[in-house]
Amino acid sequence: MRLTRYTDYALRTLIYVGLREPKQSSIAEIARAYGISESHLTKVVHQLGRLGLIQTIRGRGGGLRLAKPPGEIVVGAVVRETEDDLALVECFSAGSCAITAPCRLRRALGEALAAFLAVLDRYTLADLLGGSEGDEIARLLGLSPPTGVAAALEPEEKSV
Repeated sequence: MRLTRYTDYALRTLIYVGLREPKQSSIAEIARAYGISESHLTKVVHQLGRLGLIQTIRGRGGGLRLAKPPGEIVVGAVVRETEDDLALVECFSAGSCAITAPCRLRRALGEALAAFLAVLDRYTLADLLGGSEGDEIARLLGLSPPTGVAAALEPEEKSV
């Protein structure tokens, strides 16, 4: 299974914006941080906004923010919404194959796809932002020290 660049950009955008919370982010910042095209990223951000995952604020002082708490953004749902075609082989879609009826490959690949998505459904954006990995991602993106959501996701240590 290989995800499209579009889905990759959608997930990376959510990570970036989540690490910046409560501050707003811009498409230019995200594109620069990841070294990707602003025009392609604009399309991704537009869809994330339509899906209710990102809030786009227009005008002076505008930018991008998460529209939902990171714990409510499920990675598997983002993948399903941003992938055009999850058909792993021709017989998953309208294509024809001479051996479709007796073939067990379709069933095996269908189970594999379901398992792949089930694993992604166990993760939320909060899982991707938390812990020392979130701190390292923020540092690599030039967002150190992490603010807002990423810092809030880190469990507090209590002294006894």
